[in-house]
Formats: sequence, structure tokens, C-alpha cells
Amino acid sequence: MRHILIKAGNVTIRARLLSTPTADRIWDSLPMHGAVQTWGREVYFRTSISPDIEPDARTVVSKGEIAFWPDGDAITIGFGATPISKRGEIRFTSKCNVWAIALDDVDQLKGVYAGEEITVMEAELAEPGWQGNSPAPPLHRARRHNRLHAGACPIDDANG
Repeated sequence: MRHILIKAGNVTIRARLLSTPTADRIWDSLPMHGAVQTWGREVYFRTSISPDIEPDARTVVSKGEIAFWPDGDAITIGFGATPISKRGEIRFTSKCNVWAIALDDVDQLKGVYAGEEITVMEAELAEPGWQGNSPAPPLHRARRHNRLHAGACPIDDANG
């Protein structure tokens, strides 16, 4: 079973990869680094890969599902409502491929701010001795500072 760590600001989240073409592409591209962008209760970052939309891609995901946004070439993690959500759902701007499941509480991402560094890496490389069944590495809260704004919609990104 393949596991990763997502480190953003002072937050660390473990995740288990699913058996999907997108998960395979991401796994083969690790480690990945970028700058956090936010949109409501969504954290995402641009990547250098461009997987195709998978047949089961969707715009609404469940908390803890980690997705890839093909229209923006970005890894995205929704942890609550976005500006277009209805009745508390987690809704992205277009269909996304779900490729991993978080093993830790994604609500920690409330403490991550636009512009902070984000890294996705193999868990075994990041935390020697940690295997998927062992206790998680320590989880940290991000320190308070002014929030940078990524814009009203991920599509309107000035960087891309």
C-alpha cells in the first residue's frame, strides 16, 4: 500500500493512495512542491503533471478525499464549503479525479495560508520508520499571520 505525507505550512497530513491512473502519475512524480492557493475551504497547488479526467471524476467530494483538478493541473484538498458549494458540500469548479484518502483530519488545513510552501512526498522517505499502520508523525498548527488571497476562483489564478 502506498502512503504519502502532505506538508503545508506547519501542518502534516498522512494519506493513502488509491489505485487510479492519477495516483500512479502522482506517485511517479514525487516529491512535488508548490505554493498553497486557497478558495474557500479548499487548499490546492499547481503541478507539472496533466492527468486526463478519469471516468469517475466528480465536482463534489467528501471530506478527506484528495483530488486532482485536471483543468488547473493542481492537487486539491477540500475540507469544507467553497464559494460555489450548496448546503455544506465540498464542491470544486469542475470535475476532479479522487486519487487519495487522508488518514488525518483535513480540518487542520484551516491553519494553512496562501503562499505557504506545500510538499507531497512518499511517507517512508519523509518519516523513517513510519509505516502506514504506525502512529502518525506529530501534527502542528500553523502560526497566525495575515492571509494572502488567491482570488475569487482557482481559474482566475494570476500565476497560471
